[in-house]
Amino acid sequence: MTDDAFYLEVQELIQRVIQAGQQDFLELAKIAKLNPTEDFTGVDLRKVNLKSANLREANLRATDLSEADLSGADLSGADLSKANLNGTNLSQADLNSADLSKADLDGAVLINSNLRNSNLSNAVLRTVNFSGADLRVADLTDTNLNGANFCEANLSGADLSGAELKEANLEGANLSAAIFRGTDLGNAGLNGADLKGADLRVADLSYANLRVANLRVADLRVADLKGADLKGADLKGADLSDVNFQDVNLSNANLSDTNLKGADLSNAKVKDTMFGDNLGISDQMKFDLLERGAIWEG
Repeated sequence: MTDDAFYLEVQELIQRVIQAGQQDFLELAKIAKLNPTEDFTGVDLRKVNLKSANLREANLRATDLSEADLSGADLSGADLSKANLNGTNLSQADLNSADLSKADLDGAVLINSNLRNSNLSNAVLRTVNFSGADLRVADLTDTNLNGANFCEANLSGADLSGAELKEANLEGANLSAAIFRGTDLGNAGLNGADLKGADLRVADLSYANLRVANLRVADLRVADLKGADLKGADLKGADLSDVNFQDVNLSNANLSDTNLKGADLSNAKVKDTMFGDNLGISDQMKFDLLERGAIWEG
């Protein structure tokens, strides 16, 4: 039997299984002598019910799973690269170490899902709901995450270099030691986020909400913070050299022990902002900042 003939036979069997009843999908697949971990590559599984299914290390490469129910499913180590997951329900699914590179997850739901060590590089993740998800050490490089919801998610150590996160919601998220090198975070919501030790070099944070965010010892060299709101944020020990602070709200923020070499604070709001032991602050700049309401420590 040729590869094409085998593919058509498998596709026909799968359609019979689906039509027979979505609730018994895996049992019927077994009766049809289909292996869920091998035989579904590149096939049409739209709207199928695989809730709580065991698909550990399954090969679902380029499979159409749009609008399917995979909530609570075990997809750890699965290959979902180039898969169509538009509008798919993956809430509470286990995707630990799964390959989702170049997959289309536009509008998918991944609430409280486990994506630790997963590969999401070059994936389409617009408006995806990742709230409460575990994305520790995940690869999200060069992904489209515009409008995505990461509220209370854990992205500690994740790599989001070159990703697009315009207007994304990252409020209260754990972003400690995460990499945002060259990432677009314009208008993003980072209120109360933990960015301790994060790499934000050359990142676009223009007009982002960073109120009361933890940016201790973060690297923001050459970042664009134009119009951003950092009221009450903790930037102690951060590297802020060559940062654009145009129209930035730094009131009540902590900038002690920061590197401000080449940074322009001339138009920043600094009422009750804490400075002290800073690099790159001239006597004239210190006087000007004090005149505008800044507080000097030590």
